[in-house]
Amino acid sequence: MTDAETRRPFFRTADDHDEWEWRRRLRANPTTRPVLRSVVAVLGLVLVLGGLALVPLPGPGWLIVIIGLAVWASEIEPASDLLEWVKRQVRRWEEWVRAQSHVVKALVGVGTFLFVAGVLWVTLRLTGVPGFLPDALEGWLQDTAGL
Repeated sequence: MTDAETRRPFFRTADDHDEWEWRRRLRANPTTRPVLRSVVAVLGLVLVLGGLALVPLPGPGWLIVIIGLAVWASEIEPASDLLEWVKRQVRRWEEWVRAQSHVVKALVGVGTFLFVAGVLWVTLRLTGVPGFLPDALEGWLQDTAGL
């Protein structure tokens, strides 16, 4: 068997099993299939790039990246493989944390909190304290936190 015979297609085939009837119909139609693929590619790209831009900031950056991968995985085979790999890694991390003592779990939580607080502090240091915050909080951030 040659390499070309064992390789999977980049895009899902028109007859690929899909639990969603509307997507199965779009994929089966030669006119709408390229439109579906284009929309999935662009929407996934926007979500992945937007999520990556948000990763250093507090918030759901990685979650948005994973959602973008899930959008891509609906039509693109390598993205499906990557999404499955990411799921396995997240499960491994979760299992590792669950198997640790309460002290290690607390340290992971404190480390995560300190990391997010540090990123938030650097962000506010670079951009300034937003004016929409209550005056007392804005004053505390400027006086106590050094922003």
